[in-house]
Amino acid sequence: MLQSTSRVSLRSFDCETLPASVAVSQFQGRSGVDEYHLIVRPRQYGSIAIQLQSVLSAYRDACRSLGLDMQTALLRRFFCSDLPNQATALEALPFSNPRNTEPPCAVSWVGQSPMPPARVALWTYHVSDPTCELDKMREGASITLRRGELSHCWTTGITCAGADTSYGQTRGVFETYEACLQSRDLSLTDNVIRTWLFLQNVDSNYQGMVAARRELFAERGLTPYTHFIASTGVEGASADVAAKVTLDAYAISGVRREQIEFLAAPDYLSPTHVYGVTFERGASVAYQDRKHVILSGTASIDRDGKILYPGDVSRQLDRTLVNIEALLRQAGAAFEDVCMFIVYVRDPNDLVLASQQMRQRFGDVPTAVAVAGVCRPGWLIEVECEAIVSASNPELPAF
Repeated sequence: MLQSTSRVSLRSFDCETLPASVAVSQFQGRSGVDEYHLIVRPRQYGSIAIQLQSVLSAYRDACRSLGLDMQTALLRRFFCSDLPNQATALEALPFSNPRNTEPPCAVSWVGQSPMPPARVALWTYHVSDPTCELDKMREGASITLRRGELSHCWTTGITCAGADTSYGQTRGVFETYEACLQSRDLSLTDNVIRTWLFLQNVDSNYQGMVAARRELFAERGLTPYTHFIASTGVEGASADVAAKVTLDAYAISGVRREQIEFLAAPDYLSPTHVYGVTFERGASVAYQDRKHVILSGTASIDRDGKILYPGDVSRQLDRTLVNIEALLRQAGAAFEDVCMFIVYVRDPNDLVLASQQMRQRFGDVPTAVAVAGVCRPGWLIEVECEAIVSASNPELPAF
């Protein structure tokens, strides 16, 4: 089934004969460079090894149908129900092993249970350029894609388990990431577009992370008067049970300041610093023929920073989507431009409800739904997304 919304096409591979369902979005750029987001989820109960094989088989079949090879993959994130016990199975397959270098791809693991019967679900991002093979390089925990005057860098799985507290571990993961950035002449202030912070037991460890990030950002000149970084901070386990904080991030080398817009919708949701946290609600990055719109984890919040509809997950989802729509609108985007959603629910009993409501609202848009506590106990659900819109900016770098 193919639907067209603006320049984003949607396709699903959901036949009962397949071992897993696959939802795909494709942005078709005027330059000929296409972008794909795929969400893959097993259809049948089985061991982690069996389900990973099911995911791999369905993923390969979908890529063949789309005319993609594995060289076009840039990021794969695996949502896992019991990551410490599943790491061995993930390492056993090249496509889910973060250390695999042929072909290089950033691989992220996060302990967030997907909707049953899945023990594991996959979100993956591909770029296809018909004029050339992608110029990718692995360096440690990072994958760099070099394209013209820009280089895109995804870094995954940074932990600092040697520190005892979430405060100390947050300082450690950011300092490790900064060393990675500095080796490429990059900085948090000028080049980092987006981070994810996954916290073991978010209710206990979130405040330590917030304090450490706020202090470190202030030291680097990231304040309410300059800018922060788009981010999601939710519960998520590492394969290392001692790791309280895990960092994934995306940065761009060579990006110009005029390419970046930080998003806010103050009539709908407050600036984050109002309640003591330091991240942007979203960011957009403009290129010659397109604009990427990257929204942080967003919840049911009002313009004063208060939780709306406590105890009602359905109404919280409705309000969350109102807030997301307002942020998209600032960037000149709409829901029709969204390429993928990730939905986090605090209570596993809300997985089916959230999945059903997202499908009723957005059809075949690739959507991952996983169990993850949000930063305040009163928030029952959080949503992040990415959108792409067509643009005409001949003065800017090409994507």
